[in-house]
Amino acid sequence: MRNHQDNLRNEPVGSLLFRLSFPAALGMAVQASYSVVDAFFVGWGVGHEGIAAVSMAFPLQMLLMAAAQTLGVGGASLLSRSLGAERRKRAERTLGTVFTCTWILGILFAAVAIPSAPFVLYFLGAGEGVLPLASEYARALFRGAPFFAFSIVANNFVRAEGNASFAMMTMLISAGINTLLDPLFIFGFEWGVRGAALATVAAQTATALWLAWYYLARKSAVRLRLKNLPPRAILLKETLSVGAAAFFRQAASSLSLIVVNGSLAALGGGAAVAAYGIVNRLLLFAVMPVYGIVQGLLPIVGFNYGAKQFCRALSAMHRSIASATVLCTAGAAVLFFFPGESLDFFTSSPEVRRVGMDAASILAPGMLVTGFQIMASGLFQALGKAGPSFVLSLLRQV
Repeated sequence: MRNHQDNLRNEPVGSLLFRLSFPAALGMAVQASYSVVDAFFVGWGVGHEGIAAVSMAFPLQMLLMAAAQTLGVGGASLLSRSLGAERRKRAERTLGTVFTCTWILGILFAAVAIPSAPFVLYFLGAGEGVLPLASEYARALFRGAPFFAFSIVANNFVRAEGNASFAMMTMLISAGINTLLDPLFIFGFEWGVRGAALATVAAQTATALWLAWYYLARKSAVRLRLKNLPPRAILLKETLSVGAAAFFRQAASSLSLIVVNGSLAALGGGAAVAAYGIVNRLLLFAVMPVYGIVQGLLPIVGFNYGAKQFCRALSAMHRSIASATVLCTAGAAVLFFFPGESLDFFTSSPEVRRVGMDAASILAPGMLVTGFQIMASGLFQALGKAGPSFVLSLLRQV
């Protein structure tokens, strides 16, 4: 495992960034296929009401993602900087602290979200036609909250030590299981939206077990030791400080989506919510590879910043911005010039298609500057500078 750290220190920046970012970007694109695959099978198996139901529940899932990313991004930044400074004990203590807090987070979220889902969804604007489906989906989905949270955090740590190929394999396994089980549960067992949720839970559970094996079998560069599991306040504080930007970015996205969904439900009903949900998933699918580039960038910048090799960190940043801009521009072009064809993949409803095309024409141009903003925020996260990262993340949602 020392070889991963030698590569972070000595390998040419261009090849190192590609080697770490490409698997992460591919893995994040595969991960984004979760929501796209769910929308496809739910759309044809349940109808646009099913897509609307899944879309109404999605902001709640994003809140869990926000909390998990706080621990994952903040802890990964601390771990990579500790490895770069050759402070291995500190890295191992960070691992134990964050893992314990992650399981506590997931269990508490499930305990609160499962019984309260119908009331929360009603408050968020789910109408009579959508509320029963949205509640059924959310209650089934949040059974896997502890496994989902652990998968997010642990995979961030795997990337932070430079093992991008294993992180990519993890996402491929997760998405593959979800894709196989979705049609079986929705069409074969006729479970509808509940089937889509349970397919996701099964995939998340398998992913968590796979990552647990990675650490328990000592495949990691950082040992998971029993004595390091009790949380240490000073490490948790630094983790939360650095990861706060990731939290507010996700939380702001969730809040924005809550406001939009509520407004659309009141003005246009389930068809409008479904249309926006489809467009939002397509945008997410285009943006997620950029977050993969960020995941590849973080260990390079964090390690070399800790090792005081600042030119390498700056070179990696320049290359990352260029790559992210190209990806976002390509995604924006597809959605802007081919909105109808994209929507037809999910539904045959003329009303959903009409509203979705209007939404795509408005939202797609904003993608042109998204890559730069995400990369700049990621750089500050890697450097442990939570303030600027937080401001950039928040401005994107305003």
